[in-house]
Amino acid sequence: MPQIAQISATYASQIFWLLITFGLLYFVVGRGMVPKIQATVDAREGRIAGDLAAAEAARAEADRVEAAWRSEMDAARAAAMAETNAAKARATHAFEAQVKAADADLAERLGHHDLAIANAKAEAMANLQSVAAEAARDLVVKLSGVQVGEDAAADAVRKVSAHG
Repeated sequence: MPQIAQISATYASQIFWLLITFGLLYFVVGRGMVPKIQATVDAREGRIAGDLAAAEAARAEADRVEAAWRSEMDAARAAAMAETNAAKARATHAFEAQVKAADADLAERLGHHDLAIANAKAEAMANLQSVAAEAARDLVVKLSGVQVGEDAAADAVRKVSAHG
């Protein structure tokens, strides 16, 4: 059959040119373009790895800075608490000193007032006897009409007040 012979000659020529074309494409694309693409991919992977390493370093630095900040804040908080406690202690001591001074002042004033009261009481008691003697004299005059001397009335009041 002549069609089969013609097909095999035609196909043989087409297969030959197909192999030549694919060979050229392999050398042009495989040897020329693939290394450029591979270099671009490698550069991209390198940049991604570098960016990831930089991000990891930045994160580690941020963690270090945060830890330092936290330790500084803890130290500042402790210092503030110590200062607050010291201020409270100073205020307490000052208040206690003021209270002691006020107590001493009040005790002194109370002593003066007690002395004044005792003096007033003694004076009142002295006046009481003279007033009682005068009242007794007036009563004796009104009741009996007899005049009694001041000394006699004072003696009578003293005798009565001595016996209670």
